[in-house]
Amino acid sequence: MIVPLDVFAPDGDEARRWAEEELSNPRYADAKPTWFDLLMRDIARFLSDLFSTDTGTSVGPVALVVVCVIIVAALVVALIVWGRPRRSQAVRRPLSGLLGADDDRSAAELRSDAERSARAGDWDAATILRFRAIARDLLERDVIDPSPGATAQAIARDVSTVFPQEAAAVRAAAVSFDDVRYLRHPATADSYAELAATDERLRTRRPDLVSA
Repeated sequence: MIVPLDVFAPDGDEARRWAEEELSNPRYADAKPTWFDLLMRDIARFLSDLFSTDTGTSVGPVALVVVCVIIVAALVVALIVWGRPRRSQAVRRPLSGLLGADDDRSAAELRSDAERSARAGDWDAATILRFRAIARDLLERDVIDPSPGATAQAIARDVSTVFPQEAAAVRAAAVSFDDVRYLRHPATADSYAELAATDERLRTRRPDLVSA
């Protein structure tokens, strides 16, 4: 039996109700794009328009420069916020375990205290402080990076590698430090003067000026 088609044809109100019921199905809500999808679509459309041939002769180059400037600025900000140069770590590194004492004074402070001891005629204290000033200064400048517990002789070897012209002088400075610190051999004005002269020369030398 053939059923007339007009039996299944709804009127206007019935058709609207059917459509509302169908659209209320959860599968349509799940398929609806989120705000993130819309944002990504707009960004993709912007980039597509930015580098398209239609706008390349007018808007493209200017917009490209703006994008590059934004990227560079972001990199600079990231470097300022998260960048941690090795130098700053070396400046704060204590001498504990390096030369047998807990000492966080800067090279300038150690040098000043050594000169004060020398003026008082305390050559032993002046010698110990001056060699520590040498080690601290080279650490602050990232010239050497000795391991924890490094001895004066180990530091002298590291310095000799970077400044071969000062190899003999820095080894003599390490011997003076060990003589006073561990062997209890008294320092003299002359031995301190040689140590101070070595320190002054090392302060003015730069690794990039030293020949291999």
